[in-house]
Amino acid sequence: MEIFANPDTWISLLTLTFMEVVLGIDNIVFISIIVGRLQPSEQGKGRVIGLTLALVFRIILLLGISWIVSANTPLFTINLPFTENDFPVSWRDIILFAGGLFLLAKSTTEIHNKLEGEEEGHGGAVKHATMSQVLVQIVLIDIVFSFDSILTAVGLAQHVEVMIVAVILAMGIMLIFAKMVSDFVNKHPTVKMLALSFLILIGFMLVIEALHMHIPKGYIYFAMFFSLLVEFLNMKLRKKSTPVQLRQSEVKEPGVTGVE
Repeated sequence: MEIFANPDTWISLLTLTFMEVVLGIDNIVFISIIVGRLQPSEQGKGRVIGLTLALVFRIILLLGISWIVSANTPLFTINLPFTENDFPVSWRDIILFAGGLFLLAKSTTEIHNKLEGEEEGHGGAVKHATMSQVLVQIVLIDIVFSFDSILTAVGLAQHVEVMIVAVILAMGIMLIFAKMVSDFVNKHPTVKMLALSFLILIGFMLVIEALHMHIPKGYIYFAMFFSLLVEFLNMKLRKKSTPVQLRQSEVKEPGVTGVE
């Protein structure tokens, strides 16, 4: 195709692919946590289906690019009290607001279940979710993340073909690393709790953006990266201290002998 003969197209493709991977990390984290509630034998299938659905939604939205561009057009306005300004509400605001509330509610519920031990049933057995329950939640959040992702794509590239190729490449990269991320998150309870906190932060950011208050994403990603770095240091410290504790526990205290 002629557009790929232009060097600027390849720069846009690489930049957009990188941005799609970065923006897709929160999608992977959410899918990893939700899929972790499936039977172990179904988790791989759930991850693949979840990311495939995310790819399908993104391509569908890209093919309806004219609707995406017009999604910022106000549907109606709300007359705010104590102010002379009207608040315009668009499809973008509705989708981001609903998605943000869903993320807040879901992440809070997951944290509650984790702390209260409600993931376990009678006799300490873990209660597993069904594939249909998991897929419904993945579809809902994929719509929100896909919408936000495509809005970024529209701002970075001019051709729909470039956007579709970038999205496919990004999803391919995420599919490769999805199992690694999922296993790591579900293996370490503290990392899983931190990931749920990230999702609460992202949900709050979506709600704020729906209210037309912009928060630079760089601040959010820096806070997430810094928190993750601190957790990695804590994990390394715990790993180093465990052998020391084991050696100390093996040291026997000298017995007290009585005087005959």
